[in-house]
Amino acid sequence: MKRLLLLGGSRYLIPVIRAAHALGHEAITCDYLPDNPAHSYSDAYHDVSILDREGVVRVAQEVRADGIMSFATDPGVVTAAYACERLGLPTCPLASVEVLQAKDRFRRFLQENGFAAPRSAGCGSVEEAVRKSGGLRWPLIVKPVDSAGSKGVARGDEPDQLAGAVQNALRYSHCGRLILEEFIEKLGDSSDSDCFSIDGRLAFVSFSDQRFDPAAQNPYTPAAFTWPSRMPACHQQTLTEELQRLLTLLGMGTSLYNVETRVGIDGTPYIMEVAPRGGGNRLAEIVSAATGVDLIQAAVKAAVGDPLPDVRQRPFQGYWGEYVLHAQTPGRFRALRIAPELEPFVHEVDLWVREGDPVRAFTGANESVGTLVFRFDTRQQQESYLGDTARIQRLVRVVAE
Repeated sequence: MKRLLLLGGSRYLIPVIRAAHALGHEAITCDYLPDNPAHSYSDAYHDVSILDREGVVRVAQEVRADGIMSFATDPGVVTAAYACERLGLPTCPLASVEVLQAKDRFRRFLQENGFAAPRSAGCGSVEEAVRKSGGLRWPLIVKPVDSAGSKGVARGDEPDQLAGAVQNALRYSHCGRLILEEFIEKLGDSSDSDCFSIDGRLAFVSFSDQRFDPAAQNPYTPAAFTWPSRMPACHQQTLTEELQRLLTLLGMGTSLYNVETRVGIDGTPYIMEVAPRGGGNRLAEIVSAATGVDLIQAAVKAAVGDPLPDVRQRPFQGYWGEYVLHAQTPGRFRALRIAPELEPFVHEVDLWVREGDPVRAFTGANESVGTLVFRFDTRQQQESYLGDTARIQRLVRVVAE
């Protein structure tokens, strides 16, 4: 039996805990929020912030951890790499993880190494952002450099929108920094899906079609995903080659990654983000169900140094989709209503709230109230229901009062 220390306590850690238990290992959780849902599934909980690097090292030493992982939790990724490096546990290089996790450093690394990347500037204040925005082409996307789940992300189409967007981004940044980057108008849908490398070589790559809810309070929060992606094979191949070049340059080892990409209207494929962790929104779970490649089990085994399962490229079996359940307006949850015509395609309903629980407007992934997973027989069925978020919202309603 080995012990896996998991940084965070969100519900996205529950399948990781189950995977560890299925392998005969203990799973221990650690963060500063004792009411987080994953703690009731773990073997033990320690009340230490995942941003407290030395505190996490002490916990790992106390529990004699064989591995440390931050899954679907961006703030803990660098801490996990730091603690693993300190304790000689399996990890990718801390310096490389720090590049991937800080959006301003990552953009700079891409540009310095000849990757296609939007022009950008890192900033720490409204005044600095105003000054640096003069060298960029509008519209701009404003993001915290160290936040995830689309929290604090906004688009500015003209200079008078910049100050408010910067102040909002800074509220969500742990280190008090943000990035301005030129907005890349996309051709088709962007992609957000999970990949896996073994000893620095990509063993499994996946792409999705990412859909958004333009009526949401934050229209840059993903509302739905479909697999396999409709992105042309030539662009998928280019992105796969560039991802491999990136991992090689950074000296990455064995890891699960959440990868965001898009193709610009000029036909240029862009790597937008590569986080050495599993993605939120249950992406690894759905990709695993759709392909038979158990990414979560592989991530657990990699973290504790176990021999890896068979991780290799496999095709998607059928056409899959996920709809992120969310409310359009705040209130108290009353019901989830799914139109009967959708029922033959529902693979799983995962509802996280009960009647009377508070729900909030959809400003980030943390405000979702569950997921619906679909399996379709044809691409036409998939696109009919998930290709238009307006239609799926008529067929799936989160009723709140």
